[in-house]
Amino acid sequence: MVINNFIRKKFEYILSEYSIIFAFIIIFLFASLANNSFMSMRNLINILRQVSIIGIISLGMTLVIISGGIDLSVGSALAFIGTLCILTLNKTNSILLSILVALLLGALIGLINGFLITKGKIAPFISTLGMMAALRSLSLYINKGGSISGNIYSFTKLSNGEIFGIAYPIIIFIALTIIINLLLQDTAFGRYTISIGSNEKAALLSAINVDKVKIIIYALCSTLVSISSIIESSRLNSISSASSGVSYELDAIAAVIIGGTRMSGGKGKILGTFFGVLILGILNNTLNLMNISPYLQGLVKGVIIIVAVLIQKKE
Repeated sequence: MVINNFIRKKFEYILSEYSIIFAFIIIFLFASLANNSFMSMRNLINILRQVSIIGIISLGMTLVIISGGIDLSVGSALAFIGTLCILTLNKTNSILLSILVALLLGALIGLINGFLITKGKIAPFISTLGMMAALRSLSLYINKGGSISGNIYSFTKLSNGEIFGIAYPIIIFIALTIIINLLLQDTAFGRYTISIGSNEKAALLSAINVDKVKIIIYALCSTLVSISSIIESSRLNSISSASSGVSYELDAIAAVIIGGTRMSGGKGKILGTFFGVLILGILNNTLNLMNISPYLQGLVKGVIIIVAVLIQKKE
């Protein structure tokens, strides 16, 4: 009896901790059986390249949601940062300076979000919603509702270059996944992030500087958005004020929730988000290979998100 209870609890623990990996394996096997082209190395690399931009954003969103917050401005921030990045590139002919401007701008946007939430006492949903509207409006105004292209073609190498057949965005995404995972699991900052999301009042009583940690979290999230913005801008050497970054916040949130991060905060893993991003990428790719209407991809995401939240409620 004791052994049976031990085995059952062990099984439940493994299922709870690694359910996202099991889900990934099942979906991967389904995709490989659904279409013969799926397992080609070219297609698999293409999936990783396509999800890298959303994946990098999702890493920052994971930290935000674990802390009990939300950031709806990431898509608009990507378009705005990309616009300023290419403007700087065209004015200075310096790729390095344009990248630096993008990173600093991303950090600044995150700092503003963080200060509005902590010092202004504005709910994260409201403050980042306002930031989303403001940044999209500025992008449209600067670009007159259109796109902006870079004058330096070599800028495209940042997104289209490869090492041993693996595109730079994939390498950056995997490297950042490892770094952010270590930050969350093995540092005091990571423990503070989880504590704040679990019980903010208890975190305050534990002498954690909650406001400072939150500001850093939002600054880090927007800095990661700026990296995605640089990649997206360099991919075609242009950025669209109207379409770039649209619904990216929803895709990032979907990946985070599918990865097992609790919407109410206090629980989540970067590894889960990584596999959540891959699951969305595989599903989108499989639907395309099966010639299923792209308009149905949103339906698939919606169903998966609802199921993921229902599973969390039962835990």
